[in-house]
Amino acid sequence: MTEIFLASGPELVTYADELAALLVDTVNGGSSVGFLAPLGRDVAAAWWRERAGAVDAGHLQVWIARDAERVAGTIGLVRAPLPNARHRAEVAKLMVRPSARGQGLGRSLLATAEQSAADARVRLLVLDTESGSPAEQLYRSAGWTECGWIPDYAVDPAGTLKPTTFYYKAVGSAQETSDRSASPSTSL
Repeated sequence: MTEIFLASGPELVTYADELAALLVDTVNGGSSVGFLAPLGRDVAAAWWRERAGAVDAGHLQVWIARDAERVAGTIGLVRAPLPNARHRAEVAKLMVRPSARGQGLGRSLLATAEQSAADARVRLLVLDTESGSPAEQLYRSAGWTECGWIPDYAVDPAGTLKPTTFYYKAVGSAQETSDRSASPSTSL
């Protein structure tokens, strides 16, 4: 059975090596998540450890999916820092270990981030992914709306320029967003 939990900053540091293995497998397997191949495990682990401060500050949430053996997947939710954008957040770094794909874990991680955002009165989520990637099918089937693409937006792990498609999904209510913006002391 796979457990999904919201990681604290110290937990992110604790699981950094396992998360690094997932990131390395994802990048070296050809998925575009911001890194170039070959990605070394030490670099990947350092990147995860560097995220701990953002988690502790509340700017980033990271969920870790762990099965009986190791980390099977992860997803992040990046909170918008500016006052006029606190109603939205960005979904980032959805990754599932190759051996755990096709079993609904990616969908579960995505649903977990969406529910957490809605619970925190975030109304709008955005994300981007390499155009034509298998991830697009997941996002579309989960109710995300494509809102455009940009050619040559990012390079894939092999260093080739690729287009990126952008998606959004409404997850909260307009009234909750309006209530929060009327109260300047509320922060996410």
